[in-house]
Amino acid sequence: MQRALALAENGLWTATPNPRVGCVLAQGERIVGEGWHQAAGAPHAEANALAAAGGQARGATAFVTLEPCNHHGRTPPCAGALAHAGVTRVVAAARDPNPQAEGGGAALAAAGIRFEHGLLEDEARELNIGFFSRVTRGRPWVRLKIAATLDGRTALADGRSQWITGPEARLDGHRWRARACAILTGIGTVKADDPRLTVREVRTPRQPLRVVVDSRLEISAGARILDGGNTIVFCAQPGAAPQGVETITLPNSQGKVDLPRMLEELARRGVNELQVEAGFRLNGSLLREGCVDELLLYFNPSVLGDGAQGMFDLPSLATLEARPRLALRSVERVGEDLRIVARL
Repeated sequence: MQRALALAENGLWTATPNPRVGCVLAQGERIVGEGWHQAAGAPHAEANALAAAGGQARGATAFVTLEPCNHHGRTPPCAGALAHAGVTRVVAAARDPNPQAEGGGAALAAAGIRFEHGLLEDEARELNIGFFSRVTRGRPWVRLKIAATLDGRTALADGRSQWITGPEARLDGHRWRARACAILTGIGTVKADDPRLTVREVRTPRQPLRVVVDSRLEISAGARILDGGNTIVFCAQPGAAPQGVETITLPNSQGKVDLPRMLEELARRGVNELQVEAGFRLNGSLLREGCVDELLLYFNPSVLGDGAQGMFDLPSLATLEARPRLALRSVERVGEDLRIVARL
């Protein structure tokens, strides 16, 4: 199963909106075929492993990171393909949460094939944390990426922030961008930095969807984030958007963009993982409204002082007990910077 998980990671940047899946076919301790799912519409991991194994699949055990699908979509059901090939045992790391695809285990059992699940389940769910979030919660997994100084400052007073961290941290940030289905920012960051929010530092066949939160629809036609299309602007009131730009009006009672409804809309569009790269105001709004799952923090060994912008726009707390608590996932040095991953 460890090998199947390693294969599944090959789809880290490409499989979306589908889950990242790997499959290994073994006769005893000998691997006879293996495969992984590359992209939506492409053969599934099980089909690739069966093709590699050929006749050696008969009597083999299949180790697959997600329960084989049992529905006709763009590709045939994998449960039926495994049964037809003569596989006698299937071990899945995790059950498929998708109601359209679940039931593969039951179909295999009905065909007389021994089906087991739960081996390295935590690792398999972690690899597809966004897919499980979208299917079970109806919203993407939201990762808030922030680059800051040691005194918690993210930009100068006028909003300029390029560049706080070093080149190694920026490269690492692009790797995280590449695995995201969409990158989100606010109109304040668009005005201050004019970012492209594309993946440039690593090679990837897919660019994430770009999302702008712009309550008053102030974005200009010349903003670089609009170059090449593939951008959605969420606003709170209809207005004159630049030609060809898709806008979605989702107001809340305060005249701002309704952030929870925005996440639901992105989930309907197949967004599994959403990476936020915004300013302290939007960061604070997302955190206050329970729209953040994970923080991806890069700290540079420098300071900007009291006049600079902070990480979050949050109200003062009356007690220490009221502060949000996070669970550390990792702390690593990246070049001259420190990367911290923490979850709410």
